[in-house]
Amino acid sequence: MVDLLLGLQWGDEGKGKIVDVLTKEYDIIARFQGGPNAGHTLEFDGIKHVLHTIPSGIFHKNAINVVGNGVVIDPVIFKKELDNLEKFNIDFVAKLLISRKAHLILPTHRLLDAASEASKGKAKIGSTLKGIGPTYMDKTGRNGMRVGDLEFDDWKTKYRALADKHEAMIDFYDVDIQYNLEELEAEFCEGVETLKKLTFIDSEEFIFKAQAEGKKILAEGAQGSLLDIDFGTYPYVTSSNTTAAGACTGLGVAPNKIEKVLGIFKAYTTRVGSGPFPTELFDEDGATMGRVGNEFGATTGRPRRCGWLDLVALKYAVQINGVTELMMMKADVLSGFKTIKVCTAYEYKGEHIQHLPYNIESEYVTPIYTEMKGWAKDLTKLTKAEELPPALNDYISFLEEQLQVPIKIVSVGPDRVQTIHR
Repeated sequence: MVDLLLGLQWGDEGKGKIVDVLTKEYDIIARFQGGPNAGHTLEFDGIKHVLHTIPSGIFHKNAINVVGNGVVIDPVIFKKELDNLEKFNIDFVAKLLISRKAHLILPTHRLLDAASEASKGKAKIGSTLKGIGPTYMDKTGRNGMRVGDLEFDDWKTKYRALADKHEAMIDFYDVDIQYNLEELEAEFCEGVETLKKLTFIDSEEFIFKAQAEGKKILAEGAQGSLLDIDFGTYPYVTSSNTTAAGACTGLGVAPNKIEKVLGIFKAYTTRVGSGPFPTELFDEDGATMGRVGNEFGATTGRPRRCGWLDLVALKYAVQINGVTELMMMKADVLSGFKTIKVCTAYEYKGEHIQHLPYNIESEYVTPIYTEMKGWAKDLTKLTKAEELPPALNDYISFLEEQLQVPIKIVSVGPDRVQTIHR
């Protein structure tokens, strides 16, 4: 049995927390796409943890964590993650398995990323500069390096050929990028040695056997559906398939083996970096959401843009993923607003539409809002669904009716205990 857990907005929905909450129900947690631009934040026992590549089930003794073939791994960042977790006495060799088919982010991938972004001037897409895009480009260009290559003696020869090619490409961009490759390579080799101490697996075979043995698997997505390379707000997207289809290609799971598709969304909307955002607020309401919601990127620290819930975009994400259950995060952040607005349609090229069109730049799209009564109650200490204020229940019922999918979890704070099951 395989369940999927996905973000339905532009990332940062709170997937890490929900994986952590649900892990006790699963035997295997598997990341299926993306790279260390992901920042999954988990909070429990008064400590905040930020994971970038390692699956969010790593703190649970019962779960095996798999980094799937669809993920791109930076050995330098991976080593830092492992170092940060050292004090928790986790048996990484037994509990953290790495797909041989996962691609490696080289130091020159990061430099290429920086050179490419710098060359765009004002047309920057808001890359996190982690080298992820160039790594996926090499993957589809069929000359990338994979984790399995590290088990062969000639991996450094392979590395050198690819790094030399990258340096020639950096020169082509003709921008001022300062770097000391020798220093970066020393750090990379150190990361590789740490990576080689872990267990490499043929992950598709591992997942297949686990299914045959009746194990419960949770596939964990990174980023969000609106950042999908095919279905997101292109070109302001990530480089992988963040939607349900990405779990099939990123883990080798057959579509007919997927049972639940768990979709996570915030009670409002946020976005990091560049790109269109129809419901973005530039007033005090938007500033309040950002301040109360502590809306800063877990990986980059960048402030997130905030706005009302965009139901047009959310409905689109529910449809393309086949979502079966919804989880609403950060309901507590909306406490105190007298009026809550929900975008239920767009005015697009002179007509009212309720689907996501090809272009949602602000000159083409104007959001049409439905207004609802807000709630003043502090939700952070609540533990039962019966305690939720009537206005919040009305908000939830309205969303369920519009989306035709039940909201099973309402999060009322960052800690794993601040989670209400409905």
